[in-house]
Amino acid sequence: MIVTRFAPSPTGQLHLGHAFAALTAHGMAKGQNGRFLLRIENLDSGRCRPEFERAIHEDLGWLGLAWEQPVLRQSERFGAYRSALERLDSQGLLYPCFCTRGGILAEIRRAAEAPHGPDGPLYPGTCRNLSRDERQARINSGSPYALRMDTTKAAARAGALSFEEMGNGPDDERGTIAADPLLFGDMVLARKDTPASYHLAVVVDDAFQGVTLVTRGNDLFTATHVQRLLHALLGLPAPRYAHHRLILDESDQKFSKRNSTVTLRHLREQRITPEQIRLRIGP
Repeated sequence: MIVTRFAPSPTGQLHLGHAFAALTAHGMAKGQNGRFLLRIENLDSGRCRPEFERAIHEDLGWLGLAWEQPVLRQSERFGAYRSALERLDSQGLLYPCFCTRGGILAEIRRAAEAPHGPDGPLYPGTCRNLSRDERQARINSGSPYALRMDTTKAAARAGALSFEEMGNGPDDERGTIAADPLLFGDMVLARKDTPASYHLAVVVDDAFQGVTLVTRGNDLFTATHVQRLLHALLGLPAPRYAHHRLILDESDQKFSKRNSTVTLRHLREQRITPEQIRLRIGP
């Protein structure tokens, strides 16, 4: 049975791009008598708001979508993320990183040829080789730190990995795709103010909810490579993936929550119907 999910963050009103993503996931599930889930990804306590969470339910209901109850909220899953971090730490794959963002950028500028990933220059590994005593001394002194994964060591432990792509990834990639776990370098998996990164949380939650098919935009295609690594390290089943096209504005840019004219709330107020929304964004 196909199990899909729509997992928005309540940091603003849903827009046309969200509508397309939700309708795509719902359609792929219901087209095969599968299950459609809603997950609220509200780890960012500084930006997530209850009124936006309520609006998500209202907008999706207005579109005619139905989902299983109860709705999973990531803010209620901190224990599961801690357990995943402990499992990775027990394998010797995590290390504390005391670098500030400014310090990282300064070191990258000093490097002759800083390697780049999909999001820009990769972390140069400043804290990776600190001694155990130095790490503990900094922790004891109260220095703030993030937890990074030693991705090179992790990839060596996991071995060759791949994932199944059913959608239209970049360059229309489909079928079995070899994963490149080193794509993002040594990723941050947790910070003091955020108990889990996006990558860690979605991997843990998809497995917990029994998601078998992850549908999402092409802008998250590269994230699949590192998430596949986390599946292997945590002993979790890997879902299949169906990356879809993005809904773009007149300037060929992704829709933004800051553009109130394309939010579902605004369109509802303009007496636009769900049927007109579906025609506008297409299949």
